[in-house]
Formats: sequence, structure tokens, C-alpha cells
Amino acid sequence: MPRAVDTTDSAEDRLRRIETITDSTLAHLGVEDALQELLDRVRDNLDVDTATALLLDSTKQHLVATASSGIEEEVHQGVRVRVGEGFAGRIAAELEPYVINEVSSSTVVNPLLWRKGIRTLVGVPLLAEGELLGILHVGTFREREFDDAEIDWLRLAADRISVSVRSQLTTTERNAATTLQRSLLPTELPRVPGLDFASRYVPGERLDISGDWYDVFTLPSGRLCMAIGDVVGRGLPAAMIMSRIRTAVRAYALDCDGPAEVLTKIDRHLRHFEPESMATIAFAMWEPSLDQVHLSLAGHLAPVLATGHGDSRLLTDLPVDAPIGVSSSTRPRRTATLDIGHGTALFFYTDGLVERRGRPIEDGLRLLRETVRPGPAEVVCAEVMSALVGSEAARDDIAVLAVCRQEPESNSSLELEIDAVPESLAEVRSELRRWLPSVGASEDDVADLLIAVGEAVANSVEHAYGPQGGRVALRMEAGDGAVEVTVRDAGTWREGRGKHRGRGTQLMRQLCDELTVDHGEQGTRVWLRKLLAESETA
Repeated sequence: MPRAVDTTDSAEDRLRRIETITDSTLAHLGVEDALQELLDRVRDNLDVDTATALLLDSTKQHLVATASSGIEEEVHQGVRVRVGEGFAGRIAAELEPYVINEVSSSTVVNPLLWRKGIRTLVGVPLLAEGELLGILHVGTFREREFDDAEIDWLRLAADRISVSVRSQLTTTERNAATTLQRSLLPTELPRVPGLDFASRYVPGERLDISGDWYDVFTLPSGRLCMAIGDVVGRGLPAAMIMSRIRTAVRAYALDCDGPAEVLTKIDRHLRHFEPESMATIAFAMWEPSLDQVHLSLAGHLAPVLATGHGDSRLLTDLPVDAPIGVSSSTRPRRTATLDIGHGTALFFYTDGLVERRGRPIEDGLRLLRETVRPGPAEVVCAEVMSALVGSEAARDDIAVLAVCRQEPESNSSLELEIDAVPESLAEVRSELRRWLPSVGASEDDVADLLIAVGEAVANSVEHAYGPQGGRVALRMEAGDGAVEVTVRDAGTWREGRGKHRGRGTQLMRQLCDELTVDHGEQGTRVWLRKLLAESETA
């Protein structure tokens, strides 16, 4: 039987009780262990039968039993209580202590409490700098009157628990957010002939993580996509939303015709699944020829365009639509198309780059425009970070992404080596869509060669190798008004199964002007030659 607490404790006793919950040796413990130790001490000092901490979940709508002493079933069974409901929910909603002497289905929502035989409960909120973290409650198996001194001590214990929880959760959340963000930012930007990429990501001065992100990826169509964005908020919640947006952008880009359509679907996605969230995004799609880029801005700062003629400008004339998730407006999102000449640099960034204490954002944008110049992308990023960041730590996270269209080199030939797997066909098609227009191929030429070369590569994938796999080499040359393609493998030719085979060879003969296929001990060589349309009509 618990004893009645003597409320006439001496000053020495009160000091001893306070010291038990302010013991610095608890600092080295993890959040669960520290909570457990503190709850054991609370239970002992107040001579109660149970002590439980319920913490607010990420939605801030529910309290979740996280640690308990005397009624561990609450934790093991994952008890959840909605804020505003029952005993615990009332404390969370009103942020005031609450005592009940009748524990039943009419006063609490957790059946464990009355089934366990608890008669009296007293609870206090867990607050850190005025922010609710959860609630702490203690209970007894017999009726018990808690005086003001005991409730004040329980509030002091709650303050100590809140400090420990806030510190531990902040560290845990920061580590999780950092790991998540680093895992989602590209470790290596794709290699695209004719383009040079570079990027930077720098956390803010507190090393707190936010929702800044960027991405570069190619599509089976041969188009190249670039995205940069900023989720409103900080910490793990912002990083998690960022990760979901990034994944959704890649998924929608596979099936959409342009940037505005992608952002429209992302907006709908966010408003439905993350209704309290908002983000800005700049999303660009490059044509395979790299001559044009289609760009849509969802509340994001305009990029900088620097041409080889020395002209550098903020693209403030581009249409800017509402941020993602900001409203349910039916106004269609817009896409602008930019002509990108050789030697042109395009620079994207998040607002942390241009915003500084004591410096208007207009000055930051002006300095950015003056700094971005055509050149190697790494140099562009280095110059920008030097001019706008320098030695001063940024208050907010910074993400930047630079792309420069390189001056044309001798591109009369193209060589590829791919794995002999069906997935490699998409890579071949992308490279052909990018290279063929640069050597004078018309749209019809490109379509014919995509099919013909695709059939030659597919034959090597299907017939040359067994389960162990292998490699397929391609060489394409343009000259004298024609394109010649050689596809080689080092496998042993195996006849395909089934009827109606050999249509691939027929297609290659129909679409090209010359075709030879040589099978030998060293593998198979397919050679194609096609006159370009402009040469045929010359």
C-alpha cells in the first residue's frame, strides 16, 4: 500500500527531491532511457503507483505513450490519445494540470487505466519554451489527495523531462533529417554530352535541416529534367515532405509532356496528402537537342541566364505561378520556353543564397546577376558561393544548381558501351535523340534510326548472351550526308524461340539504305547506313 505523503517536508527534503530530477548524470542517456529513469524517480518521490509520459506525434494531433513506470502496457500496446479527448487530451489542449479521482470510461479514453485499477490521476503538460511536447501523468491504486506542493513538484519534474526530451529529440531528429536529406540529394549528377553540371548544398548556421533540394535526371524520351525547391519549415518534417515531393516529381515527369503539367500534379498531390504543407519549385525540361529548355516556376525565385555574349540577367520576365500547396486555384500553370545557345549558363538557387541579415534581397539578387558568367559549372558555383556567402555562415540552407551548355566539339561520332539488358535500350534511345539532330538528322531520320538501331541492339541483348550477360558496343558516325552505325557484341548467336522471328532484320532493311550482319566466333557485327533526308533532296 502506498503511504500518504507528508506534505510538511523540510527544506532539505524538498532540495533532495529536486536534485533527483536534475541529476546531470542523466544527460548521457538516450531519450527512452532518460525518460524511464526520470519516471522511476518521479514514481518514487511522489510515492505513486504509475508514472507515464505521452509525447506528441509528428502530426501534433495525437499523444503517444512513450515511456512508463508501473503501467508499461501503455507503451507496449502503443496507446494513442487524440489531443482534446479524455484526461490526457484535456491536459494537452488546455496546457494546465488536471486531477481526477474517478477513473472510468467517462473520464479517460484509455481502458488500461481503469482495468489496471487506478483510482486517482494527476497530470501536467510537458512544455519547452511554451511548445507542447506531451503530457506527464501519475496514478495511484487508491484514492489520494494531491496538494499544491506535490503538483508544483510534478510540474518541476515535467520541466526537467521536457528539457531532456527536447534535447534528445532535436539531436535525433537532426541526425535523421541529415541522413534523409543526404541520401536524397544526388551524389553524382548525370553525364550528358554537351552539358556541364555542378551543385552545392550548405546547411544553415545552426546546422538545422530544412526542405531545400535539387535533382537532375533523364527520361526515356531523351529529355533532361532539372528541379530545385524549398519546402516551408525545418527539421525532419520538412525533410520528409521534401523526399516525397522529389519522388513524386520523378514519377510524374515520366508521364507528363511539360513542366507545368508536372507541377500541376505535384500541387494536387501535396494539397491532398500534405494539406498543411507548402513548397516552391522551379522545374525545367530540356529538349534532347539541348537547343531549348521549358521552364515552370511555382513561387520560386527566377534563375539567372548568362549567355556567351556577356549578357547576364535574372529571368524576372518569366511567369511565376503560386507555390505548391498554397491554394486550390484552378488557374492553369504556365511554361516558358528559352532558347539555349552554346556557351550559355543557367543558374538555379534557393532563397538562402540571396537573403542575409541587413541586406535587402534585391541587393543579393543584383550581386548574383553580376556574378554568374558562362564557364565551367564548377567555376560558376565557386564564384557565386564566394561572392554571396564568403566567410559568413548562412542563416538558412542553401542549394544551388548550375548547368552550362558547352561549345560544340567535333561531334561527328558517338560511341557507347552498354550492358546487354533490355533496360539499356532507353539509354541508347536517349543518346540517339540527343546526337542525331546535332549532325543534321531530320525528325523522320531520327524516328527511322531509333527503330533500326533499337532493333540491332535488341537482337544483341536477346540472342548474344545467356544469363551471365555481357556488353554491347555502338559506334555512330556522320559524314557525306549519311549516318553509319555499327553494333557489336562478343557473344554466341542463339536463334530466338517462337514463330514469326526475323522481323527486326526486315525493319532494319526497310528503314536504312544498307545493312550487313556478320556472325563469327568473336561475336556479331551489325552495320547500318542511312542517307539523311536533306542529302537525298539536295
